[in-house]
Amino acid sequence: MDPELAGLASVAAATVVQLLTTAGWERAQTSMGALWRRVYPDRANTVESELEESRAVLLAARQDADDPAEAEQAEAELVSEWRGRLRRLLAAEPELAAELRRILADDLGPEPPGSGPDEPSVRVSVRAWDSSRVYVAGRDQHITEEGDR
Repeated sequence: MDPELAGLASVAAATVVQLLTTAGWERAQTSMGALWRRVYPDRANTVESELEESRAVLLAARQDADDPAEAEQAEAELVSEWRGRLRRLLAAEPELAAELRRILADDLGPEPPGSGPDEPSVRVSVRAWDSSRVYVAGRDQHITEEGDR
């Protein structure tokens, strides 16, 4: 599989799973259903139902986990599962990559300020493609590249 498509599938899977426990989970469900509906209309409702099941699994894991690592493990398993589904979809229908990028940017990106609860929050949205590097810091950041020593 093209590494760019594999990376796109990974980013999309992580984004979708992260949204499952937020107020934006229905956007993720609708967007993924619409993506499948473009090429496999008969599978779209199943995808939406499976996202709802994934949400229930993740919410239960977070609520019932005695150890935060258990909830993180459940999340990692769901990301892996959805990564596989998206990779298979993109391998069969590579032209969907542009639509998936649009969905990530427009439908599943951060909500505009003022659209959430009245509590302060920080949102960082970073996307890297190909061999890009992304560095994000809340304050000081020191980076030493191999050639800088």
